[in-house]
Amino acid sequence: MTDDFDVLRQPLKLGALDLPHRLVMAPLTRNRADEDGTPNALMAEYYGQRAGSAALIVSEATWVTQQGKPYPRTPGIATDAHRDGWRLVTDAVHAKGGRIVAQLWHGGRVGHPDTSGQDLVSASDVALDALTIFTPTEAKAAIPAPRPLTLEEIPGVVRDFADAAQRAIDAGFDGVEIHSANGYLLQQFLSDTTNHRDDAYGGSAENRARFVAEIVGAVTDRIGAERTGIRLSPLAPAHEMAEEDGGDTYRALATTIAPLDLAYVHLLAQPEHPLTAELRTAYGAPLLLNTGFAKHTERAEAISFVADGHADASVVGRAFIANPDLYERWSQDAPQNETISNLFYASGPEGYTDYPTLAEAEKAVGTA
Repeated sequence: MTDDFDVLRQPLKLGALDLPHRLVMAPLTRNRADEDGTPNALMAEYYGQRAGSAALIVSEATWVTQQGKPYPRTPGIATDAHRDGWRLVTDAVHAKGGRIVAQLWHGGRVGHPDTSGQDLVSASDVALDALTIFTPTEAKAAIPAPRPLTLEEIPGVVRDFADAAQRAIDAGFDGVEIHSANGYLLQQFLSDTTNHRDDAYGGSAENRARFVAEIVGAVTDRIGAERTGIRLSPLAPAHEMAEEDGGDTYRALATTIAPLDLAYVHLLAQPEHPLTAELRTAYGAPLLLNTGFAKHTERAEAISFVADGHADASVVGRAFIANPDLYERWSQDAPQNETISNLFYASGPEGYTDYPTLAEAEKAVGTA
């Protein structure tokens, strides 16, 4: 029997990665790492549960340097201890036959000195107006204004990303995804509303794209373009982000990095927006699409991304939180578990590793 889901059943090659189908698990911050950012056995269990279902897992955002740590109990990839902790996760994923890439992250102006122990930095000194943030010492706190990264500091941040990429490969990841979306540091350089620099990293679209292009170049030089993806969210409003150039910076970025032949581009965008199709062509890499605007990407929507020619694969977040066997459930059009949103950023296994698979749920009913 066939149905529209068959488009997601098809294999897909992303650079060095061979995917058995086209349903990808999105990066999902869950705040279960140790206080120093070291991944642990509970995280390994969580990722391992989903590894047999997702064609590819994109890890939760993972900071590349202490200065870029935005939130408490988020994982890092900045030390050997982080590397060894992530090895627990990658071993658990590979034991289930899965594939996983590390999403490399720097919060920039999104964060707090109480969390990172350092000043906030950004492209310019543009503060977040209304956003508050969780810290280790208070429930929520106002976010202070960042200071601009100096020209002398920028090469060090570029190197942090390259070092983190190497550490990720050493930890057993199958590749990395450079997080240049959602209002964090890299998008702060891309955006004409947060980047007011008058040096080589500001002003024109080409200059605003330079920082991200240098990071992509450094990472691909270190681990290979065939194991490198990038996440972009053009025109998206996350973390008070705004972009008023109509996508010119993303066009300029494509001119620089498209010749590298990245493994994929992960776009956070609406499928029908004209810029989505334009950037798919401009970057020339397989496109992974995630809308990111609705609370859930439903089965029919995920199918349509590929069936209607908007993307090569569909990236789904919240549904994977509650359904470790999401691909199998959607393949059968079976019922889903409901997510428990107030436990997304809690601690411990509740709302994290205790969601049953369909087979476990049916067995529990049969023995009740």
